[in-house]
Amino acid sequence: MKSVSIIICTFNEEQTISEVVTSCCKHNKEAEVIVIDDGSTDHTESILAELQKKYTFRYEKLLPNRGKSWAMAHGVEISANEIILFYDADLSNIAKEHFENILQPIVDNSADMVLGQPSETFIDYRVNPFKSLTGERALLKTDILPILDDIREIRFGVETFINLYYQAKGKRIKYVLMKGLIHPTKYSKTTSIKATKEYISEGQEIALTILENFDLITQRIEYLMAKSKGEARTKFSTLQKEINEKLMMLKDKMNM
Repeated sequence: MKSVSIIICTFNEEQTISEVVTSCCKHNKEAEVIVIDDGSTDHTESILAELQKKYTFRYEKLLPNRGKSWAMAHGVEISANEIILFYDADLSNIAKEHFENILQPIVDNSADMVLGQPSETFIDYRVNPFKSLTGERALLKTDILPILDDIREIRFGVETFINLYYQAKGKRIKYVLMKGLIHPTKYSKTTSIKATKEYISEGQEIALTILENFDLITQRIEYLMAKSKGEARTKFSTLQKEINEKLMMLKDKMNM
């Protein structure tokens, strides 16, 4: 089995960071676990210091706060293994099978990137239009290394950029359901006003990522045209519809 590096990027998640790190270490004894603390100002650092007395993981604190994409890129840079698994720091009800389900398609080479969808979210996972923006994703380090410098400054648009890049390159993307895994919304973690402001800000960054990386969308179109030949027109129409739907969803999100 290929070796795994689990990267947990956290910022002020003192309520859940202990469960996440403990679960990653306990259920993946052979894996390298890396925690990138993106300038937390709560008790995250002291909680992790206590955990290091029991579990082995690498901890790095970034000062000042650099943003999620910078933390993700840094985690990949210092990782030592072939498979990268990004794992959110605000999850709960984590089970061993959640790791197995998301890693297996990479291990058996049936996918190039696997996106894990927690079943317990605000939006029903079966109709969730934002499932591609999940923070739980497994991929090969060799595939993401070429774009580390690109994603470093994207912040909350990082998932969108990675998705577009993989699609443009014709990579195999698979979704898996992480049954029972709980992922809270911002409204359950802070005030309604602050949560709404954060959603608007993230939506704007995601939309900007799409606009600034339209060349990746063009590359995906060219890839589909070259691969499909006779079915190129149908594939193009499908892609155009998909892009329009995503842009409309982003517009609706920013108008929340």
